[in-house]
Amino acid sequence: MPQMLALVLVVGILFIGDLVSNRTKAWIPSVFVSAVLFIIGYWTFFPKEIVSIAGVPPVVATMMIYLLITNMGTLLSIQQLKEQWKTILISLAGILGIIAVLFSIGTLLFDIETVIVAIPPLVGGLVSALIMSEGAANAGLTTLSVFAIVIYVMQGFAGYPLTSIALKKEGKSLLEKFRKGELTIQGQTNTSSDEPQEELKMFRKMPAKYNTDYFKFFRLALVGFLAYLVSTVLEPIVSISPYVLCLLFGIIASSIGFLERQVLQKANGFGLCIMVLMLFVFDALKTATPSMIMQILYPLIGTIILGVIGMYIFSLLMGKVLKVSKNMAFAISLTALYGFPADYIITNEVINSLTQDEKEREALTAHMLPPMLVGGFISVTIVSVILAGIFVGFL
Repeated sequence: MPQMLALVLVVGILFIGDLVSNRTKAWIPSVFVSAVLFIIGYWTFFPKEIVSIAGVPPVVATMMIYLLITNMGTLLSIQQLKEQWKTILISLAGILGIIAVLFSIGTLLFDIETVIVAIPPLVGGLVSALIMSEGAANAGLTTLSVFAIVIYVMQGFAGYPLTSIALKKEGKSLLEKFRKGELTIQGQTNTSSDEPQEELKMFRKMPAKYNTDYFKFFRLALVGFLAYLVSTVLEPIVSISPYVLCLLFGIIASSIGFLERQVLQKANGFGLCIMVLMLFVFDALKTATPSMIMQILYPLIGTIILGVIGMYIFSLLMGKVLKVSKNMAFAISLTALYGFPADYIITNEVINSLTQDEKEREALTAHMLPPMLVGGFISVTIVSVILAGIFVGFL
């Protein structure tokens, strides 16, 4: 298949996803529509390497991940991060709910090995799924080795629409409060033309003409590299994902004035980065063949349903204790099913579907996006890998 034809096809799918999302006002998220179309494509005429053929090999996607996650850090101030302790507790409660329900009810419906293999991918992302898949293969559990990958691939199909529903309800409630003057914009930033000079404290004496797109990319890449370097140096002592450090370093860099807020958008690179990363995410769907799905359909559906029920119950209880709305608490816990960038994209889709007023969007973004981002990182990037490292020893 020619490269440009592959590019047209995969980007066309992303466009159709956006179109359906806009037409349904985010009730059907774009990532859900795109995932379904990619599955159909892989099961029909798509070559398995269509994403790489289109020009997005894994190494390019990795570069975009570093840039995007570091850019995500610039959306959060240190003060906002301190305020997200409730989010962390809710995310952990949702994970505990998955473990509790699957180890209680799940073991009555499935064998213990299936439950053990299911939990880490259900809590997190690709890394935990790969750990459990390899562990199952080494234990001679070939079917469960496939199951670990497929549950990672398919769990978002439950998470995307449920998150959209929960966030839409939360957003409508917040909008009502904001319009009544009962809700303030947290972390509001100046949007005037001199914003970069105000934000870049470390370069306040530098003429604005030198702050080119390349200089923005350079500083963003440098922060991402420092995160990678620190992760590598710490590896013999403690294993910390460089992506977690990218988020932390992005927060620090924007707080000290080395990076402006949303620097990737200001460098005119955000849209391209998101496109590349989404194509990389959907590339994982090439492993979900029809025969694989049919073979593990029952445990696949059962574990996902039980996991979501556990997340809902435990996040609801924790939300009540912390006085966080049930919709926001449930949405935070659901980020475990997909993580970044879907949490970012779905939240923005919902916000854009609810209002066209810039001030209202700022208010919704300030109240909804930080907890969604932090929740996704706690579950997908950190806890799931820890759980995989523990659970793989039980196989």
